[in-house]
Order: sequence, then structure tokens, then C-alpha cells
Amino acid sequence: MQTAWNQRWIERRGIYRPADEVINTRRYEVSPIQGDAIAKAFITRHHYSGTYPAARYRFGLYHSQELVGVAVFSHPSNDKVLAIFPGRPIESAELGRFVLNDTVPGNGETWFLARCFELLRHAGIIGIVSFSDQIARQAFDGRTIFAGHVGTIYQAHNATYLGRATARRLKILPDGTVLSDRTVQKIRAQEKGHQYATRLLETFGAEPISGCPVAWLDQWLPKLTRPLAHPGNHKYAWMLQKAHRRHLLASAPFPKFVPTAKQLGLFA
Repeated sequence: MQTAWNQRWIERRGIYRPADEVINTRRYEVSPIQGDAIAKAFITRHHYSGTYPAARYRFGLYHSQELVGVAVFSHPSNDKVLAIFPGRPIESAELGRFVLNDTVPGNGETWFLARCFELLRHAGIIGIVSFSDQIARQAFDGRTIFAGHVGTIYQAHNATYLGRATARRLKILPDGTVLSDRTVQKIRAQEKGHQYATRLLETFGAEPISGCPVAWLDQWLPKLTRPLAHPGNHKYAWMLQKAHRRHLLASAPFPKFVPTAKQLGLFA
């Protein structure tokens, strides 16, 4: 029975391919992507979240000159996320987005990730941290837009598993995406970017904001979001520079994921 599956994305819909499929590497190329435009367009088109992180490094996976995958390495919102690595936080990075479309064979992810790590190693990056989210997301109409994953490709690429990140309570929007606490705070305090955050809620039916933003949030958040108790994402790390590998903690046992019959129905 096939028990290892790798996730793919196409038009913000998650599907699975068996992890033991072999990629013909002679037909693929990995190259840095200059600027955000190309990487952002690919990720917002295909990834279920529709969002793009604050990118530091961007790499593309190409097949016959067609872009079929993008990896974006970013800086986390809190420097403490990178405190597991020696050196300054800026010397390490987070794998913020890793998206391959449904044409790429199963083990294409680990090959692509290895090529990205080689390029980052030559750039002097010390360590990489990444998170996987096992908790599925459903839109209000019942559609599963994200089936969850435990980081199978990270495990296959010899990651150190560091357990779960902090448990939290999420706010789920009608389309199944997460309304972040940071977005809510921008509205509450009328910080830079609050107009975009307000328009996001308006697209789901909120009336234009008027008067006190706190009162507006108190009125619309209960109507437009559902709470989701989240146990915390799985956390993985890699030490790219051999001289520092002794500093990384020992790996805990890897979590495992076996798709349900419904999830396998998404396999193409």
C-alpha cells in the first residue's frame, strides 16, 4: 500500500502524488528568480492561501522553460524563530512558500529543495526553518481547500524535526483561509496596510468601516469568521553549513500522514 504522498497545488486546489515517483532531472532546471513579480504571480495563483511572504530569496523550477514550481525563502515575523541557529537572524531564513504544480513527479520536491539549499549554502545562509500544517481547512460551504500535510518532503530531505510550534486559535474566513491576528491588529490600531485588511473583510460581506474600528471588528468578526483550535504547526530545520551542524538539536520522531480515501480522490 502506498503510504507516502507529496502535495501539489493547481489553481489553489491541493492534490497528491506518490512520493516514490522519480523525476527525470535532465528535463528540469532550477534558477533564481529576480524580483517578486513572477514568484508572487505563481504562488498567489496556485497556493491555497493566496498570499505571498516577505521574500529574501526566490527560486523557480522550470520544465521546458515553463515555470512549474517556486520556492520562496523569507524572514519570519519574529527573530526568535531563527534562534535555533548560530549567528545573526539575518544569516538564516524560513522556507515561506514551496509550491509545485501537479505536473511534477512525486520526488521532484526533494530534488528541487536540494538545489535551492545548494544555492543558499553558497550565498552563506547558515540554517533554514520550515513549518508544515497538518490541520485541514474547509470553506463555509463544506469544500476542503487544504487537506493538511506533515512535511513528508522535509523528512525525506533529512530535516531535523523539532516538534510543534505554539498552539493557537485561528480565525477562518468563509473561503477557508486564515484571517491572521496581524491583519486584525492593523485594522484595530489603524496601522499601515489597514485599508487592504478592511477591504478583505468587505469582500466577504462586511459593510464599509465607519466610526470606531474596534466596534466594527466586534460586529463583523463573529459574522465572517469561525474559530479553529490549532495544536501548532510541525517545525523542521536544516543546518546548511557543515561547520555549524553540531549546534542543531537532535531530531524527534517524525510525524506520519496517510491520506484518507476522500483526499486520495484529489490525486491526479
